[in-house]
Amino acid sequence: MQFGIFTVGDVSTDPATGRTPTEHERIKAMVTIARKAEEVGLDVFATGEHHNRPFVPSSPTTMLGWIAARTERIVLSTATTLITTNDPVKIAEDYAMLQHLADGRVDLTMGRGNTGPVYPWFGKDIRQGINLAVENYALLHRLWREDVVDWEGRFRTPLQSFTSTPRPLDGVPPFVWHGSIRSPEIAEQAAYYGDGFFHNNIFWPKEHTQRMVELYRTRYAHYGHGTPEQAIVGLGGQVYMRHNSQDAIREFRPYFDNSPVMGGGPSLEEYMAETPLTVGTPDQVIEKTLAFREYAGDYQRQLFNVDGGGVPLKAVLEQIDLLGEEVVPVLRKEFAVGRPTDVPDAPTHASLRTARDAQVGSR
Repeated sequence: MQFGIFTVGDVSTDPATGRTPTEHERIKAMVTIARKAEEVGLDVFATGEHHNRPFVPSSPTTMLGWIAARTERIVLSTATTLITTNDPVKIAEDYAMLQHLADGRVDLTMGRGNTGPVYPWFGKDIRQGINLAVENYALLHRLWREDVVDWEGRFRTPLQSFTSTPRPLDGVPPFVWHGSIRSPEIAEQAAYYGDGFFHNNIFWPKEHTQRMVELYRTRYAHYGHGTPEQAIVGLGGQVYMRHNSQDAIREFRPYFDNSPVMGGGPSLEEYMAETPLTVGTPDQVIEKTLAFREYAGDYQRQLFNVDGGGVPLKAVLEQIDLLGEEVVPVLRKEFAVGRPTDVPDAPTHASLRTARDAQVGSR
């Protein structure tokens, strides 16, 4: 099972100090977070993609390429890649290039984003969001698997005898997760292709997450990719830790209260009771995270957000230290207990290449 960090790259004022980092500081901080995640033994670093303030990661491949040159082991991913407003041809080429530069340490999460105005900025209609996601990914899927593609659809100019370059490393496309919080159509899409489904369940109660994951697992089996238990599932989460739980709550409360997403409604304590947010000790994070398996089944990837809402870099790095030193080693051990042998690990470039070679050899 993989564990890692994801960031949305927001530039937010620290409510405890009143200071707002510059864009330059925030971008550099994200690189520091990725390198720290590798240093403490985490498996994945994922960055969001946004084209509006207060966010800075408008070019994930640029950032991940820079990080790839400064890391050796960690998988570099996205959280998400905007499949609706990016040209699928450009996605195919950009991420294949990144895959080569990172020696295969690349996968990506397709999503529609959370910002409505981005659609007209890129010449798209938000009312066609789901249709764009479906059609654009159908093209991307072919571009990575067919050397010559003829294509005609609703949302872009046709392609005639087109070859996307560079070709995927070793002829193996990057693994794709389809990310969604609330859209069953995206769970269906992930199941159809036999790809992964990433449910970023930060803001939702477990019952909603359970319904979405069960839908994906059922449809994954329907399309003949394996049993429901063999479907590839990833989950999000958000944590803030101190060795004394009251210290964690006291420190995090201003960030919660000032959050444009979480603040202004239920209290921090109510929010923690209803969602995966965990503010407390490392042991409390372990207990809460292990409970995810009760409603999502055995899954493959767990990503935590630790840097949103203006939390200062020093505190963020302390969270990553606690994850690497005290939380993730226990989670690895406990999640392995009782895990059926036929439940796969998270796909990597090496495992996908091995599976491809075995399939070719059996013909």
